Amino acid sequence: MRVLLVDDEEELVSTLAERLAMRGIETAWVTDYRSALALVEKEQFDIALLDVRLPEMNGLELKRLIEAKRPGMKFIFLTGHGSEEDFKACSAESGQEYYLIKPVQIEVVMAKLNEIFRP
Repeated sequence: MRVLLVDDEEELVSTLAERLAMRGIETAWVTDYRSALALVEKEQFDIALLDVRLPEMNGLELKRLIEAKRPGMKFIFLTGHGSEEDFKACSAESGQEYYLIKPVQIEVVMAKLNEIFRP
C-alpha cells in the first residue's frame, strides 16, 4: 500500500509518515497542493490523506484534481477544525465517512486504512 500525506503542518506529516513506515506502509508527504499534484503525476498511490484546510486550495478541491489524474484512488480527510459542515461535505464527497480529527493517533489511521483496504 502506498500512501500520500498532504498537510501544511510539516511536523505532523513527517511524523505520521515515519510512523506509517515503521508499520510497513510506504509513504510520501508534501505540505502544499502543488507538490501533491506533481507527485501524483509521477508516482502511483493507493490512498491520500488530505488536510481539509490547505492554504490556497481546500482538500476537497485537491481530491477532485487528484481523482482526475488517478481515478479509483481512495481518500481520507484530516482536519483540526472538526465542524459538522466539514464532516458532511467530506462524507458526501467521498461517499464514505473517511474523516479524521487532528491530532490523529497512528492506531486510528491504521484502523481506517485497514477498514478501507480490507480484503
